[in-house]
Amino acid sequence: MLKAGVVGLGDISKVHIPILQQQSEVELIAVCDIDEKCARNVPGTSFYTDYRQMLDEERLDCLHICLPHHLHYQVTKAAVEKGIHVILEKPLAHTLTDSRAIASLEQQYPQVKICVNLQNRLNESVEALQTVVSSGEYGAVTGLKGIVTWHRPKSYYKEKPWRGSMETAGGGVMINQSIHTLDLLQLIGGKIDAIRGSVDQLLDYGHDIEDTATAYITFENQATGLFFATISNAQNSSVEFQVVLEKAKLTIKDSILTIAKDDGEKIKIAEDRKLPGSKFYYGASHAKLINQFYQQISTDGSDYIHASDGLISMEMIDAIYQSSERKEKINMEVFQ
Repeated sequence: MLKAGVVGLGDISKVHIPILQQQSEVELIAVCDIDEKCARNVPGTSFYTDYRQMLDEERLDCLHICLPHHLHYQVTKAAVEKGIHVILEKPLAHTLTDSRAIASLEQQYPQVKICVNLQNRLNESVEALQTVVSSGEYGAVTGLKGIVTWHRPKSYYKEKPWRGSMETAGGGVMINQSIHTLDLLQLIGGKIDAIRGSVDQLLDYGHDIEDTATAYITFENQATGLFFATISNAQNSSVEFQVVLEKAKLTIKDSILTIAKDDGEKIKIAEDRKLPGSKFYYGASHAKLINQFYQQISTDGSDYIHASDGLISMEMIDAIYQSSERKEKINMEVFQ
């Protein structure tokens, strides 16, 4: 029986913990949060307010890190140094420097696995899309589009002030709400040649993070990509992800993948499982990712989303910030 712990008992832990509690081969034995009132939220576990004490006193096989972004590196490092595998909520960290440091831990401690939660890669729609693209049946990828139009009220940041600060969150709509879309753009589009981007604040929230971002992406295979994300929409609308092939167009919208062929026929290919409730936009692939990771721990496999896989989207975010500030295209070779 594998022993698991969770550090950080905020919103996203409420996705992780039920999944762990349903595991037959995993036991959740310890949780940690600086808020002592959280002790009553997860009965049957040991509660800590200091993650270092938890790592010292509990014999954990895996730690789930569900913390504010600026704490990711220090807690990941502490766990990995003790030989504890890590499931790390996105993003890798709040800065590209810390993200690279986490990725380097994989090289320093090859016996320890670090999985980053870019779980939308495992959505049924995305897996089916990858199958169609890789088959080559409809030709090469010529264009991609990723659109995220969500809503976050001012109270969202007042409730948890770390979300509204570059120092603790590392950014706004890109790193927090739309990093999954950036990840899919590079996953499907391939290696990026250059990015021209812009960030803005359309909302009068008084923060130093962006609430809106746009980017034009050129890939080494000559395909182009359009990225747009904002939290200034009136509501949380469906993410739209589209891939244009030489002979067809694939679109994910409302969690459904369709294909439109040259003859105009539009066919449904796949549909994602959905989470119930108001936070449907989280997607339902956390369980799939977590189950898969524990299987890899048990078998000493490598079929999971590695920390190094999550580094590219962080480089994209950094490039968009640089491009917006300089008002020029950023060649991605500067990150190599």
